[in-house]
Amino acid sequence: MSRARFDELVSDALDTIPRRLTAAMDNVVVLVEDRHPDEPELLGLYEGVALTDRTSDYGGVLPDRITIFRDAVLDICATEDEVVHEVAVTVVHEIAHHFGIDEHTLHELGWG
Repeated sequence: MSRARFDELVSDALDTIPRRLTAAMDNVVVLVEDRHPDEPELLGLYEGVALTDRTSDYGGVLPDRITIFRDAVLDICATEDEVVHEVAVTVVHEIAHHFGIDEHTLHELGWG
């Protein structure tokens, strides 16, 4: 799958997030990289300060980062339909971290 097509799938996944949630997202950027350098099987990663952990002195910081790792996703998918599904799940999973939802809760909700 081309880089452009994969980027399009990430964009499409972001478009499925309800507008009231995307409006609540603050100071966050979504990126696509080939692979995490230390954990090559990692599908996605949220780095930053979750909205639930921000205090009144939060400010002047670089945006939080949500990174989707293209090669890791492609490694576990056999078809484009599987890639579409895995990208959507990974995007939702990482956005949930931005909102302060932990791994345990995500797994309980089926977004693990």
